Amino acid sequence: MSAQTQYAPSREDFAALLEESFRSNEVAEGAVVKGKVVAIEKDVAVIDIGAKTEGRVALKEFNGPGRDEPIEVGAEVEVYVDRIENALGEAVISREKARREESWIKLEKAFEANERVQGLIFNQVKGGYTVDLDGAVAFLPRSQVDIRPVRDITPLMGVPQPFQILKMDRRRGNIVVSRRTVLEESRAEQRSELVANLEEGQVIEGVVKNITEYGAFVDLGGIDGLLHVTDMAWRRVNHPSEVVQIGQNVQVKIIKINHETHRISLGIKQLLADPWEGIEARYPVDARFTGRVTNITDYGAFVELEPGIEGLIHVSEMSWTKKNVHPGKIVSTSQEVDVVILEVDPVKRRISLGLKQTLQNPWEAFAEKHPVGSEVEGEVKNKTEFGLFIGLEGDVDGMVHLSDLDWNRPGEQVIDEFKKGDMVRAQVLDVDVDKERISLGIKQLAGDPFADAGEIRKGQVVTCEVVEVKDAGIDVKIVDTDLSAFIRRAELARDRADQRPERFSAGDKIDARVTQFDRKARRVTLSIKALEVAEEKEAIAQFGSTDSGASLGDILGAALKKQTQSGEEEENK
Repeated sequence: MSAQTQYAPSREDFAALLEESFRSNEVAEGAVVKGKVVAIEKDVAVIDIGAKTEGRVALKEFNGPGRDEPIEVGAEVEVYVDRIENALGEAVISREKARREESWIKLEKAFEANERVQGLIFNQVKGGYTVDLDGAVAFLPRSQVDIRPVRDITPLMGVPQPFQILKMDRRRGNIVVSRRTVLEESRAEQRSELVANLEEGQVIEGVVKNITEYGAFVDLGGIDGLLHVTDMAWRRVNHPSEVVQIGQNVQVKIIKINHETHRISLGIKQLLADPWEGIEARYPVDARFTGRVTNITDYGAFVELEPGIEGLIHVSEMSWTKKNVHPGKIVSTSQEVDVVILEVDPVKRRISLGLKQTLQNPWEAFAEKHPVGSEVEGEVKNKTEFGLFIGLEGDVDGMVHLSDLDWNRPGEQVIDEFKKGDMVRAQVLDVDVDKERISLGIKQLAGDPFADAGEIRKGQVVTCEVVEVKDAGIDVKIVDTDLSAFIRRAELARDRADQRPERFSAGDKIDARVTQFDRKARRVTLSIKALEVAEEKEAIAQFGSTDSGASLGDILGAALKKQTQSGEEEENK
């Protein structure tokens, strides 16, 4: 047997070789396979993907945002197989889908590794932009374009740049990317490097980048520092624009650096001499100075004594007499005022000032002009449950207590006779300058009836005039004095049947006995009953005794007759 005959394949071997050949050229739908460009016709390329199968791919699929893939006959390319055979017997393939599948695999690996990817912004859509990530299309939200809002994105279109993948959903084909995250990370790296080269206390030059109500941001060469309004000058600065302007070159001192947040605090005033040094020697307590009102608050007014030095006039130190008035009613901003130094605290950097101290204390002035015992006149400013307030000279008030309204009547009753606006005269009883109080008396102008009562004493018989008849007794006034008294019902007569107030009428003259007279307690007590009892005892003593057999009527009749005869004899003489 020849060698050729010896190695000839059998029918079974040929079948196995044919099956292996078919297997090696098998093309599956949904797979990415390599193919060869066999022809280029107008705007399509004919590609052989093996297994005696060809497909057509539009030439535009080889081009895209930021890429221009050369294509020529014989070139090998990867394509995506949609279908093995269409109605024309050709495979439906796509170069774009192949690139997309390849890109998705790379992007998923980058997403898992938290790595940045390259892409190009190529179109604007609702809410953001589309980005080509080497075949895969991603969405870039408008808020993720830059650290600050970007008005014109044209310079960024079609420019290769890094992005960070925020979200991927292969099933839905969604990819969300961010350019802002990349910029923030890069900026943080730069800031860390810049901050590492800065030191607290260092003096550096910068450019004013932005101005706010509370300060200015200064660019220190890639990193911003805050120049707070309180660190711009030793004096009060109402708005940062008073000191710096945008674009201005300024020399600043680094006050504080926060290496964790990369925040830098700057100051200008720290480069100047501290005006508070030696402050106590320049502004001694009780010394008088002139300053300018810089700010007014509910609790007082700030006065600038010199650039960088301000003191506070507390509302309580603004006026001697105006206690509940807003400081703005007393002084105005930019007004020049004279003040007195009350206290200096160099540690807390505070100076307490007084405005009222530049004027004479009105209570001292009043006391000098109106000593105790003098008479004054004023208007009733207010009525309270404990007395009257009278407006006096020098814008001060004096008070008349209820007990100083009238000698005889209760103050609660007398005060009703006064009303606001009435002009009244009163006597100065006391002036307390420290407590800012003036005590006045109205009843003192009429004299003290007890002081003018003469030698009235207990047991004395006095003649009274009935002033008013009441159910409980009668009000009377002792004749030839200003003393008033009340005779109770039980003291109106010895006999109970005669103890009736209605027996008397206003204007009646009656005699009564003084049963109590206390000048200190200002109390006088009268009794008709006591007088009758005393007269009875006296009559009995003169005309008989209780056991002589004479009746009381006989004794009193005889005594009365004798008294009448004595009176007639006196008249005849």
